[in-house]
Amino acid sequence: MNLSLYLLTVLIWGTTWIALKLQLGVVAIPVSIVYRFALAALVLFVILLIARRLQPMDRRGHLVCVAQGLCLFCVNFMCFLTASQWVPTGLIAVVFSTATLWNALNARLFFGQRIAANVLAGGALGLSGLGLLFWPELGSHQASAQTLFGLGLALLGTLCFSAGNMLSSLQQKAGLRPMTTNAWGMAYGAGMLAMYCLVSGVPFTMDWSGQYLGSLLYLVIPGSVIGFTAYLTLVGRMGPERAAYCTVLFPLVALNVSAYMEGYQWTTPALAGLVLVMLGNVLVFRKPKAVVPVLKAA
Repeated sequence: MNLSLYLLTVLIWGTTWIALKLQLGVVAIPVSIVYRFALAALVLFVILLIARRLQPMDRRGHLVCVAQGLCLFCVNFMCFLTASQWVPTGLIAVVFSTATLWNALNARLFFGQRIAANVLAGGALGLSGLGLLFWPELGSHQASAQTLFGLGLALLGTLCFSAGNMLSSLQQKAGLRPMTTNAWGMAYGAGMLAMYCLVSGVPFTMDWSGQYLGSLLYLVIPGSVIGFTAYLTLVGRMGPERAAYCTVLFPLVALNVSAYMEGYQWTTPALAGLVLVMLGNVLVFRKPKAVVPVLKAA
């Protein structure tokens, strides 16, 4: 089950960039995010109510969902999409992939979980591999004050994503399932972002073209309802640090799709990076050897 959820998350989130790209144009980015998570929340509530699986929550559970909505379904998306104006997407992917390391550190700080050496080593290999994959893009980019600001936003978005992982893990430890907390979290996140749009004067326009509606539907159902439910279920089952290695594999799927649809050419450094990422994946999911106690003679 864990492997199926892992592969499903990687395949879905590795292809959502296509839908995000198709949404650029008529509708402002924050408004598109509001549409996405408001509709995803509605779909989740309908499914849960029909299946009678919507769990009751107390005030504490709703407050955590508000925080989760702010981190996972609001601020982090705004940070990454704003950062993409000044920072190459490859560099943003590298920054985002540090979620593996941040999740390991935060799990240690908040839950007292031991940081496994193989997770840290695998995360480091994955980061090195992504650096090679995107080296042409990174090497040709000139650093500037805007680049530093964009990197700061990307890091803030990653930290928000990691915080959302911790909050979901906290909810699951309290017996609340991801579908219920995601439904409320997405509703709260969409509501807070909608308030921001109203206050800042961002117009709520709509693009009725098949391209926009199709991409929105993909982001709502596979990208949000299925993707976030699968990923956060993994966070509860495998731990935040192992689940977050998905963030290293997303760019691999995206590059393969790009090779098919946009003519991306694999280079020797990129192939070397691919090998490092896969080796990192093996390290992250390698089970530690059991320690056999040595019996001393009486």
